[in-house]
Amino acid sequence: MTTLITVLVVLVFAVLLYGFYLMQKRHAKFSTRVYIALAVGIVFGGLLQLIFGVENEIITQSMDWIRIVGDGYVSFLQMLIMPLVFISIVAAFTKMKVSEKLGKISATVLTTLLATTAISALIGIGMTMLFNLQGAEFTQGAAETARISELATRQETVEGLTIPQQILSFIPKNIFADLAGTRATSTIAVVIFAAFVGVAYLGVKRKAPKEAAFFSDLIDSLYRIVMRIVTLVLRLTPYGVFALMTNVMATSNFEAIINLGKFVLASYLALFAVLIVHSLILMGVKVNPLDYFKKAFPVLSFAFTSRSSAGALPLNIETQSKALGVDEATANFSASFGLSIGQNGCAGVYPAMLATIVAPSAGINVFSPEFILMLVAIVTISSFGVAGVGGGATFASLIVLGAMNLPVAIVGLVISVEPLIDMARTATNVSGSMVAGIVTSARIKDLDRDVIKDDSKVIDVNV
Repeated sequence: MTTLITVLVVLVFAVLLYGFYLMQKRHAKFSTRVYIALAVGIVFGGLLQLIFGVENEIITQSMDWIRIVGDGYVSFLQMLIMPLVFISIVAAFTKMKVSEKLGKISATVLTTLLATTAISALIGIGMTMLFNLQGAEFTQGAAETARISELATRQETVEGLTIPQQILSFIPKNIFADLAGTRATSTIAVVIFAAFVGVAYLGVKRKAPKEAAFFSDLIDSLYRIVMRIVTLVLRLTPYGVFALMTNVMATSNFEAIINLGKFVLASYLALFAVLIVHSLILMGVKVNPLDYFKKAFPVLSFAFTSRSSAGALPLNIETQSKALGVDEATANFSASFGLSIGQNGCAGVYPAMLATIVAPSAGINVFSPEFILMLVAIVTISSFGVAGVGGGATFASLIVLGAMNLPVAIVGLVISVEPLIDMARTATNVSGSMVAGIVTSARIKDLDRDVIKDDSKVIDVNV
């Protein structure tokens, strides 16, 4: 009977997938299909949990099949990450009309990412205090105990890791190994190597224009090929979003969410506050936040459901350059840098909240200016090199808690609500990188404001 019901659930899922295919055949807007996929996934997954329950074997078996679509889509996106990061950064140099803008672009992107991370940390601290969570104790069950044991092993990899050692880990020793993503800092290592290639190209361009032109044409061809592959993968977005949202809703422990409701609510309000800060920054460069969020919603909704900043990279670049009017060089820089530097949600809000919660247990006064300033500084510095493929928040939290000599068990105690909070964290990360792109493009006076206001300029992968 269990097998029969599982087959029926998977068949219903397949029928709903076919519905999205029909929408595509009728040329429904890409954004519309993404919105509907998100809503249908929430309803379908929620109904499955209400009918069968989280621990039911039917849910376990059916999700194994449904994850083929969701996780398969994320895997396709992750397949593109390293080639896209490398080609995007190098192409940013070859497409740059004025090389003198290079320093201004990189400096503005990095400054914006780090500044918003520092602000995010302050918001996380403030929201924890507002909800009176400092010193709060959470229930430790079997899942939490197992997670704490796992963290003890992970802690060994970051324990005693000084800031200089962390900086050294960014440098690519073997670029082929980093292209294969063998290290937590592989993404930023590829960014650094690609930057070296780009700077070398600028040098060759001055001394040997003919060879530089050949290289530029080659990179342009590779960029077009990679972006065409991106387009093919992005066509699967509604199916992937639907499957991912179904899995989240069907497997989330609603009882645990209720038990940790105060922490979840504080986290979401903190992340929402960061988005308000993003809006204020956009207003500072004369960009309407409503126009921004309307154009950015497809990529933010994907980041929300997939919980992968790296997986959202192709959509991020496409959205910035085609829907938000950001010049291509800046879009490539900000999206790529945002994968591993200054993630506002995972490396800003979350570690700051956890550190503030456990600080009283170590006899620290969380209201003291010394604690707040030190925590914000450590969070900001530690935001370098945070992986954007899942687990980045845990990695960042372990570094921050270790640097502050605070117990790391808190990371394991909130494991039951981790997926729910991680969705909003990831969307906030991606928004931060996109805002950095807009601010930078506005600063170098290459932002096409007409594109932002044009409702027809949206991500469309129907062709």
